[in-house]
Amino acid sequence: MTVRANLAAATARLAPVSETPRLDAELLMAHTLGVSREELLLNRLEQQAPASFENLIARRLAHEPVAYIAGRRAFWTIELEVGPGVLIPRPDSETLIEAAVEIFGERGPAGVLDLGTGPGTLLLAALAQWPRARGLGVDRSELALGFARRNAERLGLAGRAAFRAGDWGAGIGRTFDLILCNPPYVEQGAQLAPDVALWEPDEALYAGADGLDACRDLAPDLPRLLAPGGVACVEIGAGQEAAATSLLEAHGFTVSSRLDLKQVPRCLILRP
Repeated sequence: MTVRANLAAATARLAPVSETPRLDAELLMAHTLGVSREELLLNRLEQQAPASFENLIARRLAHEPVAYIAGRRAFWTIELEVGPGVLIPRPDSETLIEAAVEIFGERGPAGVLDLGTGPGTLLLAALAQWPRARGLGVDRSELALGFARRNAERLGLAGRAAFRAGDWGAGIGRTFDLILCNPPYVEQGAQLAPDVALWEPDEALYAGADGLDACRDLAPDLPRLLAPGGVACVEIGAGQEAAATSLLEAHGFTVSSRLDLKQVPRCLILRP
């Protein structure tokens, strides 16, 4: 079968398990061929499809995320290596970078702190955005930090990015102009899509009965970590704006919010 025919068949098979079956099929075929999706669609549709494509479709039918199968996920202007054990970067999180760009402009912050960095997602996106910035990424997971360090090396950012194991801001003795944080914020017991619930790490998802336990844990550290005039951008879940704002205001912050592409309040912007 040609690539074109394989894509059509795979799309039909994936429809029951994916909201984007055609896109999934195209991304997995491009990965199989070792080309970009653009190259696939422009120049490869009539060639013979590789037999190994079937194995990838079988993995996707078991709800394994495309990002884990391909080992990569695009975020902002960069591409990150990802795999089981790390949270997959999502477009919603780009809202934090958008907010920071609006605040800092081309000048950018000098120092960036990413709390719960995972595979380096927010820190490396910020350093790619501002070539003079330097930063620190913190995560409890050594597995995630391994991904983050490899991503920094591959993107040519290792000289400006440091990573350390830690519990939020504990033990950090300096201040930063910009703090970025995508903490766990899913309510315990919430029903998630199988792609997420079966594959992504619980510790990066769940945060107590109301989804705000992680926010409660990190909030006391934020005031001492922000440099004068600094800003923190914290991701929240749908429906959490009022409760999270109240929690953070209790620590002395003035709080505003930014909407994601679905017009959901996604980023809280904190100023001392």
